[in-house]
Amino acid sequence: MKVAIVHEWFVSYAGSERVVEQLLHLFPQADLFALVDFLPEQQRGFIQGRPVKTSFIQNLPWAKKHFRQYLPLMPLAIEQLDLSGYDLILSSNHAVAKGILTRADQLHLCYVHTPIRYAWDLQQQYLKGAGLDRGLKAVLASLILHYLRLWDLASAHRVDVYVANSRYVAARIQKTYRRTADVVYPPVAVNQFECDRPRQDFYLTVARFVPYKRVDLIVEAFTQLGFPLVVIGDGPNWQQVRSLAGPNIQLLGHQPDSVVKTHLETCKAFVFAAEEDFGITPVEAQAAGAPVIAYGRGGVAETVIAKQTGIFFAEQTVDSLKAAIAEFARLAWSAQQIRQQAEQFSVQRFRDQMMALIQSHWQDFQQRNDIQ
Repeated sequence: MKVAIVHEWFVSYAGSERVVEQLLHLFPQADLFALVDFLPEQQRGFIQGRPVKTSFIQNLPWAKKHFRQYLPLMPLAIEQLDLSGYDLILSSNHAVAKGILTRADQLHLCYVHTPIRYAWDLQQQYLKGAGLDRGLKAVLASLILHYLRLWDLASAHRVDVYVANSRYVAARIQKTYRRTADVVYPPVAVNQFECDRPRQDFYLTVARFVPYKRVDLIVEAFTQLGFPLVVIGDGPNWQQVRSLAGPNIQLLGHQPDSVVKTHLETCKAFVFAAEEDFGITPVEAQAAGAPVIAYGRGGVAETVIAKQTGIFFAEQTVDSLKAAIAEFARLAWSAQQIRQQAEQFSVQRFRDQMMALIQSHWQDFQQRNDIQ
């Protein structure tokens, strides 16, 4: 069986790349495809030095720094990848990877991190955040996203099997594409964290400073409370967050994994205000024995147990978060119990579930083809 793995783009090692890394462990002879490959040499270890077959966008002007500007060309580019020589195609999708062209005798299984959010439910927020909510540029951007939605819906029928990274995403697949999806939670390196280190008197959040992460909400709430908060991350909203931060807030900017690990293992609690499709960092926090204070929507509602491994707040408001922090302070927490919850999302669990799912669908696919 010849296997191909298709990913949108290789430019960093983040959450979706961890899924690709584990798929390569399951299928070490698989070939890799992507729109572009600009991975720095020091981050290529997770693909084990494999070459990546890329699209024509790889060679377009300024693609290395601005490949996302070629979004209107991405549907065409993904369709130009030649996958004719493969039996099983595994796509890792958060934008256009599911749109590859395959034949009836090829099985296409798509692991969905999210339907393309900036073309669907986050369109208005995306346009506003990019400064494209008025004027001629807004009209052009809206037209591009309208075209992308049409293509995204049409290409949804090219997938044989959908696998979602959470029940939350499975529901969005059903809503957007009218297709059912199996659920396999993504791999989290829970064994890299210790859960028995002494806790210190500070709360922690780790996030990129973009609007939907709501770092501003967290900083404003803790500034009002006066409780010590450490913020790790950076991004476009840096100045806004900085303007809200009181003297009790430490803004550390971007930090290496080792620093993040230490803070997760020693913080009083981890605070999370985004509505994420899955949310790896809250699981990492639980692996480190830290209770989670989170906005109770999205994937985090599936990974955190209320009043056992964390506290939920119902609205993305300062008052709602402050109430959750007060409730957190009244409860007792067991680092071991919190860690046990995180172990359900381990790397080995992902490998076992994903391989069992692929084998089952492959056998069904072969049987259907034999009958035909």
